[in-house]
Amino acid sequence: MPQTNDIPLDAAPAARIAEAIARFGEAQVADRAAALLMGANEGEEFLLWVGGHHAQGILDGAPALYWPEVWGARALLTAWDDSATAAIEQGLRNQAWRVREMCGRVCAERGLPLGSTLVRLLTDENARVRAVGARAIARVGDAEQAKLVKRMLRDPEVEVRRQAGAALAVLTERLGAPIDD
Repeated sequence: MPQTNDIPLDAAPAARIAEAIARFGEAQVADRAAALLMGANEGEEFLLWVGGHHAQGILDGAPALYWPEVWGARALLTAWDDSATAAIEQGLRNQAWRVREMCGRVCAERGLPLGSTLVRLLTDENARVRAVGARAIARVGDAEQAKLVKRMLRDPEVEVRRQAGAALAVLTERLGAPIDD
């Protein structure tokens, strides 16, 4: 059983990861988070750093499902190394929508040039994934990808339409031209 008394299990995820970075270095935390995202077992202690009390539940026998992969991706919002890009790209294709959503958030936050992979998110079955796909394309997409975001203005989910509208505003400004159909 890992020593948990020095891991701030109740802290917000970003605060836990920031403390892990201070202890172990950003490159090591990012590398282990990317490995976790790709399905590796990074040990109980690291799982507690990225998952907090929720991870303790898994260690106590609750089903892990996709949570370790989500936590690995989420850790990459705080700890980063460019070598993690491949893991994020793979995570965008994960069967679990929460993993795809978190990897989309990382793409948007980090400005990862994965526009051609992100396009898949725009037609995802899950509305939250479609919305994050639009936000990420806003940050890194090109004019052709912007046209796909424009189609999302007719999405059945209001939040997806809102995110698509906001993404189009960013794309129009970033690309310096209105988005044609």
